[in-house]
Order: sequence, then C-alpha cells, then structure tokens
Amino acid sequence: MTACPCNSGKDFDECCGPILADPSTALTAEALMRSRYTAHVKDDFDHVANTHAKSAQSSYNKAAAKAQSVDTEWVGLEITETTGGGADDEVGTVTFTARFNEAGQLHAHRERADFIRENGRWVYLDGKINPNLEPRRVDKVGRNDPCPCGSGKKFKKCCGA
Repeated sequence: MTACPCNSGKDFDECCGPILADPSTALTAEALMRSRYTAHVKDDFDHVANTHAKSAQSSYNKAAAKAQSVDTEWVGLEITETTGGGADDEVGTVTFTARFNEAGQLHAHRERADFIRENGRWVYLDGKINPNLEPRRVDKVGRNDPCPCGSGKKFKKCCGA
C-alpha cells in the first residue's frame, strides 16, 4: 500500500492512480486537480498536458515544466476550497496550495484553478496564482449585546465575563 502523494489519505491505486491512467475517470474537478498534482510529483507531464482544455493547451510548455521539475521536490497539497466541480456540474473551481522544495527552500504555489467539462470529462481551463482571499470579517460584540453563543444572556454576563 502506497499513500497517494495528493494527501487525500487514500492509497495511490484507489485515488490518483486510475485517473493518471485514464483522465476521464476523474468524477470531480477536485479529483482531477489532485491527479494533476500527483502527476507533477511523478513527473508525468503527459497527464498534465492531456488534462488541459483545448483552449488552454497552447499555453502549457511541457519541456519547461520538465526542466523546472529537475530541482523540485513536491512535499504536499492542501485543498482550501472547492466550488462546483461535482459529478453533475459543468464548471468547478478548486483553490489549493502546493508546497515544494526548490534549491533547499520551501515554497508554496497558491492557485484558484478553474475546471470545465469538455466532451464529458473534467479538464483544467485556467487559474489565478496567489488569488486574493476574502478579508476576514470580525464583528465586535458590545457589552450589552446578546451573547453570540446563543444563551440569551447579555454578552457581559455570559462569555464576556
């Protein structure tokens, strides 16, 4: 049993292995995203090229990706958000962070990747690198406001005590 490099917690043969062998078996945009990361780990640049949308294929330089991978060690993938991209969807977005070592330094590639269905299978359309995330919004609770914990008491008599 070999753990899948995509950090899904599944065995490679049950996770990305079948998708690397046949990209049409990716049931979701996230599954395709995970297989694309795993393809980078395993230097399978044909899989990366073959999972681009037709309109995006000219923007992928397989030779440059191979050259860059020589000094790159992929160390982890974290999916931070998935919108759409399900088995019944036609479009999907996967926001992720891929961590890698290059020249002895740890780096992070953050991307919001857009996927579409093309001829019935998921493909990578494009992505935005280092996307701006929604700012964190914090509401200040006044002393005499109802406590946000839902107790029905004033904040100052409950969690603010």
